[in-house]
Amino acid sequence: MPLSDLMTGLMVMFLLIAVCYMIRVEGDAGRIKTVAVTYSETRDALYEELRKEFSADLPKWHAQLIKADLTLRFSEPDILFSPGSSELKPAFKDILGDFFPRYVRILRSPKYRDAISEIRIEGHTSSDWTGGASPDDAYLHNMELSQARTRSTLLYVLMVPQVRGDLDWLRRLVTANGLSSSRLILDASGKEDAARSRRVEFKIRSDAETRIEKILEVTR
Repeated sequence: MPLSDLMTGLMVMFLLIAVCYMIRVEGDAGRIKTVAVTYSETRDALYEELRKEFSADLPKWHAQLIKADLTLRFSEPDILFSPGSSELKPAFKDILGDFFPRYVRILRSPKYRDAISEIRIEGHTSSDWTGGASPDDAYLHNMELSQARTRSTLLYVLMVPQVRGDLDWLRRLVTANGLSSSRLILDASGKEDAARSRRVEFKIRSDAETRIEKILEVTR
């Protein structure tokens, strides 16, 4: 076979491989776009339901609903815990007893339950610690404290009588995550807002991330 024919054959083969790869990549991109659009629509609809359910309560709870990542943030330290303590204050227990069953009712509804992969309870602290601790020691002490606080919150909400029938579902999805001072809230000048940084958040993680990761794994 002439060398020119061999080279032509190789070029055609490589071209076919390239075309097949491009088709596959475009197909995966289309699938990712579909997942992203579905996630966006679900997030918007869920946000609206949460907003309608809790809008009247958020001011008195000193809470905030954040659309971007479906976070419900409780950020009034005087209501949540005493300084250095992981024991829920009575006022926070009352709030959780009112909030959590209504929250679960929405998330557990047929419209959303299959789209949720995790319900995260996150505990956050300021960077402060008593006793003149170094920044490293303060971070570690606050990590221990934030983890203890999220465990206390998790244990309490799972014991609320109205959600006892949902325990199997909740155990698969609810996690407690103490993050110390790793995600501080800053004021307008860019400085740490210590009071607002001390907070408890309920976050919803969609299954969209998992589905996109699986698509990307196939393309590698």
